[in-house]
Amino acid sequence: MAINQLESNLEAITRTLAQLEKDGCNDEKILNELREERDKILKDLNL
Repeated sequence: MAINQLESNLEAITRTLAQLEKDGCNDEKILNELREERDKILKDLNL
């Protein structure tokens, strides 16, 4: 996957995660899946 696409996905996931946490989302399964995906992209980007 292109780096620009990874960066776009990372930004979208980060914004979604932040909004869900701000809104008080209690669904840990969703939050953990988003965190895992974010961590995977960060690893792929070597950040």
